[in-house]
Amino acid sequence: MAQDMLLADQSFLAFRDLLFRGEVRAGQLVSIAELVEKTGFPLAPVREAVKHAESAGLVRILPKRGVLVIEPTPDTIRSCFHLRCMLDQEGARVLAARLGEAPMQALREEHAAVRDQAFGGITPELQQWAMAVDWKLHLALAGALGNPLAAGVYASNHDRITVLQQSRRLLPERIIPAMDEHLRIIDAVLAGREEDAMRAVRAHLSGTLRWWGIGLYEEG
Repeated sequence: MAQDMLLADQSFLAFRDLLFRGEVRAGQLVSIAELVEKTGFPLAPVREAVKHAESAGLVRILPKRGVLVIEPTPDTIRSCFHLRCMLDQEGARVLAARLGEAPMQALREEHAAVRDQAFGGITPELQQWAMAVDWKLHLALAGALGNPLAAGVYASNHDRITVLQQSRRLLPERIIPAMDEHLRIIDAVLAGREEDAMRAVRAHLSGTLRWWGIGLYEEG
């Protein structure tokens, strides 16, 4: 039994890695047999991995049809990024109340470096670096909460957003605006301006959703 659980955990990580790399994409319908082939794990642990992925909100199991990866619908995108924003706002407020911390200054320098390099031209390597730097700030904001329950929610939502982002990679024209939005958050935090920091987080949400082509609020 312990060996089966170990294989199930390994199978889940392998499946999640496929999702993170975009080898199984958001909105894609795959069969269990395909996942057995792609992950290289036996049928039983793959089935357990899929159940785990469903409980994490990454997929839906459709009886007699297969496994449907989280779909990049406007409602799903809006919900995931709005949830991140709510937690980021509190993290930004907490950090601003502490007048920032040493990692925030380092993050500022890294964001500025990405932005400055982007003005000289966008390369695939820069796009990857920009995504990594982007997540560094969000994870720093979440970490500032010091709340294990919130951390669990944030981690699950991070996974969902990562899968969704594979359906629309960070485009060159989004890199500079995103870095500017992040820098406004960081500057407000470093200056100890709590309300400005929270406002900058909300502005970043608006900018992100505009890039996805959807509004902040559901229409209708």
